[in-house]
Amino acid sequence: MPIAIHPHFDTVTNTVSYVVIDPASARAAIIDPVLDFEAKAATIATTIADRLLAIVDEQGATLDYVLETHAHADHLTAAHYIRARTGAKVVIGAHIRNVQSIFTPVFAAETIETGEVFDMLVDEGDTLALGETEIRVLHTPGHTPACLTYRIEDAAFVGDTLFMPDYGTARADFPGGDAATLFRSIRKILALPEQTRIFVGHDYLPRGRSDFRWETTVAEQRAANVHVHDGVSEAEFVAMREARDATLDAPTLILPSLQVNIQGGKLPSPDAQGRAFLRLPINALGRHSPLPAELFE
Repeated sequence: MPIAIHPHFDTVTNTVSYVVIDPASARAAIIDPVLDFEAKAATIATTIADRLLAIVDEQGATLDYVLETHAHADHLTAAHYIRARTGAKVVIGAHIRNVQSIFTPVFAAETIETGEVFDMLVDEGDTLALGETEIRVLHTPGHTPACLTYRIEDAAFVGDTLFMPDYGTARADFPGGDAATLFRSIRKILALPEQTRIFVGHDYLPRGRSDFRWETTVAEQRAANVHVHDGVSEAEFVAMREARDATLDAPTLILPSLQVNIQGGKLPSPDAQGRAFLRLPINALGRHSPLPAELFE
């Protein structure tokens, strides 16, 4: 019996989370769960995570893993919350150490260098047992150094590396990202069997489409991806990607997201009044001049 895949689309961050269940053993994994964060009032809730856990319960399954495709810059992860509720292991790419070493100093936070906030660090070729099926790991960097694709039977969960064919590919301008590396990772994914189902981490609506989608195939991507279909060379892709990235603003939630996500979704410890605070480092991202001294006097 094939795996069951239950997607959940978050309309606030355009993120798709997945509950994957092996029916034969009733063992489950959740991929890229979202922690609700309302930026204007800085409020946090667990509504989406609770919906994902409800799916696991409704299917009579036991949750083994929370699988992170990478440290996201567009939403906060609910991984730590789900682990605390269920005991599931939080899994991420071993190169998360690189991402932690880049961004921990940005937030002047307690240094985390070894990835120990995650339960399992995995890399190219590693496998995880999900009941009677297997999760296979591909290292697919470029968007970030730690990006992974998880293959489960005929499905590949690619995170932000690829989007739907009519929208294209991920940006590669975050620290540690690289357009040429991204191209090679995409070609690795597109070398999988053509019937492989690809499940993307986000969907946005390109001109001419009004419905959100998250499932495609290797064959469809190779034939029709607007950025990287068959015949597009690495040099052409890099030129396109770098020019496009130069026009993009930073993601709205990058600062709250990264300081939480490099710690596996664990929030900063509360103060004596029970208040938790996220940091907002000024001019920490992008090309900015040093702040004039007059602003501090």
